[in-house]
Amino acid sequence: MNKTATMRLLTIPMLILLLTLVPTVQAQEEFVQAPAKFITRFPFKMLTGGIITIKARLSNFPDTLNFILDTGSGGISLDSATAAELKVETKMSDRTIKGIAGLFKVRFAYHQTLHLPDLSIDSLDFHVNDYWVLTSAYGERIDGIIGYSFLSRYIVKVNYDSMYISVYTKGSIKYPRGGYLLKPSIQNIPVLSAGVKDNRSHNARFYFDTGAGMCLLLSADFVSDSVFIKPKRKWYATQAEGLGGKASMKQGVIKQLQVGPYKFKNVPTYIFDDEYNITSYPLLGGLIGNDLLRRFNLIINYEKQDIYMLPNSHFKEPFDYSYTGLGMYLVDGEIQVVDVMAESPAEQAGFREGDVIMAVGNNFSKNIQLYKNMLQSPGEKLKVLVLRPEGPVVLTLKVKNILTGR
Repeated sequence: MNKTATMRLLTIPMLILLLTLVPTVQAQEEFVQAPAKFITRFPFKMLTGGIITIKARLSNFPDTLNFILDTGSGGISLDSATAAELKVETKMSDRTIKGIAGLFKVRFAYHQTLHLPDLSIDSLDFHVNDYWVLTSAYGERIDGIIGYSFLSRYIVKVNYDSMYISVYTKGSIKYPRGGYLLKPSIQNIPVLSAGVKDNRSHNARFYFDTGAGMCLLLSADFVSDSVFIKPKRKWYATQAEGLGGKASMKQGVIKQLQVGPYKFKNVPTYIFDDEYNITSYPLLGGLIGNDLLRRFNLIINYEKQDIYMLPNSHFKEPFDYSYTGLGMYLVDGEIQVVDVMAESPAEQAGFREGDVIMAVGNNFSKNIQLYKNMLQSPGEKLKVLVLRPEGPVVLTLKVKNILTGR
């Protein structure tokens, strides 16, 4: 064997030995996502139940429209009446969406642009729905709902203390101290795990839904199968508004809801027979709504599947335990009684469908949001002036407390 061959044979095992002795080091270059950059900041308004609305314009139309910001929406949508008034071109699709009152084939307004303050978002396909019932319930025009199509493009901060929304580009972001980082599953709508407790404890998955004006909504199937609610719990007949109209529900209280490390006692809860399975049972038990979520300032980061929750000044506010059974809506400029629940305080007070509400207490403002807030006073007796064909009538409504049953 020649000298060169001998050196090669000796070199190979020596190199192997040297490689085993040298500590492993990482490359000094590492790709790090650029920091998120601030884009814009604008105010929002909060309606009954914690629903938030923001102002925006559509494409080349000059009028400012009113949109609900909704993590429970898997896209973006426009009210059918608004689309008709603006003469927006729409096309029927083969897509079907589910609402609390049914299944609907929807039209689309394709390739639209949404203009927020200092931010224009193009290439948006709005599905078109009838939001008349939401407009009537809130007494404020609801022109559409902004959901995944917007939230998936940015990092969005919702501050319920300042009542401002801040929008950032996607990128690395440092979350502030004092909160909790949820890691929901996000396809189009965030889904998180939470614990419910009443007769016993039970863990389940729920939609994270800023567009729901309540604390907690459970499907009747989930309640029946989980058997976690006390058998003797008292429930009261009511209804709620959503896509497609209204749905009958039961209203009451459960002992506890836990989201991350945060425990809430005596949580107002709705149960409904989810005929169209919008709560996706058995995969999900229901949804957590914005009357609870508004107690946190939120950082919504869909790209990272992050929702950061920081308790805010509303965190310890008492829940709304009021119950009247009175369904009032703004109809043709008048606040009308549309529904009176059987055996409810409203029925006992003598309300009738078709009554026009002229005043609550000494307030003659005819502001439905203000009247609803005034009726959120458990235990109080309120004088309500209603107008009937035979003339004005004063009714005395005692607001029931669903926590105490009185």
